[in-house]
Parts: sequence; structure tokens; C-alpha cells
Amino acid sequence: MNRLLAREVLAAREAARAVLLHNAAGPCEGLPRAAGWGYPEPYTRDLMISSLGILASGDSELRAVLRRVLERCARSQSEHGHIPSLVHDPLDRGASDTTPLFLLAVALYRRASGEGDFLAEAVERSLTWMAYQSPGDEGLVAQLPTSDWRDEQWVLGYGLYVNCIVYACLRLYGKTQEAGRLGALANMPVVQGESQERHVHEGLRAREAPHFALWSYKLYSSDRFDLLGNSLAIITGLADEALSREIVTWTERECDGMRTRGELAVELPPCFFPYIRPGDSDWRPRYERYNRPGEYHNGGVWPFVGAFYVVAALAAGLPEIAERGLAELTRLNRLAADPGRIAAEAQSGGWAGADWGFNEWITAQSGRAAGQDWQTWSAAMYLYAAECVERGRVLFFS
Repeated sequence: MNRLLAREVLAAREAARAVLLHNAAGPCEGLPRAAGWGYPEPYTRDLMISSLGILASGDSELRAVLRRVLERCARSQSEHGHIPSLVHDPLDRGASDTTPLFLLAVALYRRASGEGDFLAEAVERSLTWMAYQSPGDEGLVAQLPTSDWRDEQWVLGYGLYVNCIVYACLRLYGKTQEAGRLGALANMPVVQGESQERHVHEGLRAREAPHFALWSYKLYSSDRFDLLGNSLAIITGLADEALSREIVTWTERECDGMRTRGELAVELPPCFFPYIRPGDSDWRPRYERYNRPGEYHNGGVWPFVGAFYVVAALAAGLPEIAERGLAELTRLNRLAADPGRIAAEAQSGGWAGADWGFNEWITAQSGRAAGQDWQTWSAAMYLYAAECVERGRVLFFS
């Protein structure tokens, strides 16, 4: 890492920690905010994903905050083992990713703290819950549309992103056989044609491109590219070494083409592409207002997802791409939707993040910040990516 980038990364890390401390206590039982002021609620998935950066940072104050969140999640758990979408609200249920993300965060916290039996009862219930989410009883878990982090995007059946998290959890909890079965099924190709043979199980490998599909279920699937899911497939080992390199190099080529066509204005990939456009079979009328092409979940550039991609490039043995990605991620995290509010908040609290937006998402075609500023998972995942690149290895998933 060159000296100029190293200085920028150091400043960004200090600002990220300041943002996380600012967000550490919100109005809901004193639990952390998902964003500085736009999202005062403690969204479970945001905070569970943030655990990677918190634990990678080694910060004892932030780790204590994470412990409190995990313990509150356990108290909110349903009798069958499901973790709600809001940490403090046991009745806000229905998310497909909160339970496996809880399992992931607890496993990583156990390793960091040395408490091998932390929240043991809650973990066992959640593992049981996840076992019952597999319709074929063979390993792959299924979900309903808009039930994962993409609340404006349809992912139906076997979604890549959620199954990558489940795969990581099975490995972290020593369930090697179950992880092997899930991994083998995920690496089978999606089903194509007019019928499905009884002996053929649908998989998640796209047929027309060297990456995993967004989702599949029986004869239906989407081969659109899910950056978070494919990055997790690489980081967790669901993708082998050769496929991992191919996914990253293919992504770089595709993004070069998108920039040439004016579809992408930044040097990190969108969260999803090709964008869904009016007239496409998977376009939904609601997208015109909430999920336009190149925006939000339909191809917005999300810094927390970009951090996973940076680490995926490192895991794929492409450190030059990882370092370039970290440089662009650093630049993007300076962008803000409301810099005046950030400056006032930083001045009043003495925070170090006055020049940093850690925004939620960036419009792909314009490169402008369009989400909420001081987003918890944007700040936390920056810490994770920076730590991995500086150490030259992937933390937690070796």
C-alpha cells in the first residue's frame, strides 16, 4: 500500500470508529443505531454484518456494544429459534437472513472472546430453525421475496446470499458434513428447460456466465449478478480457487463495459447487474419509485457490499484489485448526502468523522450519495476490508 493511500486509510479508520461510537446508543433501549440519524432503530442484519468490522478492529469498547446486541437478540428469539428483524422487537419477524447472521456473529464473537459456550442455548435453537428452512431437507435453504437485505428486490427460493451465510455458519460450528452437502448442491447448475428430472436437483451456478446465480427454485431462476452473494461465496470458500479468480476477473471486465456505456461512474461494482429495466420480465411497477436501474438494490453501489468485494478479491489471490478497491472504497466513504448535518453533528459531539459520509448507497450512473449518512455497516465493513488488506489475508474465514 503506497504512503498516500495508507494515510487516507488511517484517517478513514479513525472516522469509522468515531461513527460507530456515535451510533452505539440509540433511542431503542439504548441499542445501536443502524445509521447516525436516518435509521435510529437497531436493525438486526445491519448490526450482525457490522460484527465483522467490530471484531476485526480489536476495539474493546465496540466489542462490548456487540456483546450487548447479541444478548438482546437471544432474548428476542422466538420459541422456534428465529431472530427478529429489529433486535429489541420479538414480533418483527419474517427475515430470511437475520437468524443465520446471528449465528455467524455469535461464532465470530466466541472466537474473539474465547467464550466457547456463549449463548449456547440460543445458538442451538437457531441452528434447529435453519435446519427446517430447507424444503428439500438436503441443505439449501429457501426464502420468500424481499425477506433478505433487499427489501425492494425479489429473491425467490434458494437465494445465493443467504445460503452463503448458512454455509459459513455450518463450517464455523463444525458441521462439516452438512456444509459439504450444501456446498455441493450450490455448485450444481441451475435447471434449464421445460421439465426437471427427478434425480436432478436445482443448483446455484449460472449457466451463461462464470458466477453464481442470484436465486433458483425448480425450473425458475435469475442469472443476474449478485455482488454480495458472489463475494461471500468466495470469502467463505463456497467457490473454489479457480472459480473465485474467474468471478472477480469477470466482474472487473463487466464493470469496464458498464463504465464505457455510462452505466457506472465509480471504480467499484454495483450491488447487482445487469440492472432490471422497465419491460424486463422481472421488472415490477413499484421499482419505478423505489428501485430504479442503478439505484438502491437495483444496482446501487453500496459501500458495505463493496467492502465484501475488496475482501473477496484478496481471497481470490488478486491483491492488486483488492488494494485498488480499498482506495475507491475510501473515496466513496467520504461522500455524503447531507454534509452540513454531518459537520454539525461532529462538532457538537467532538467526533472525528466530520469529513466522512459513510453513506448507505451511491447512485451507479452519477456517483452521488443517495442513502443515509453515517451508516453503521458502511463504517464497520470499511474496518473489516481495511484490516484484511493491511494484513494481506482474509480474517475469520480461512
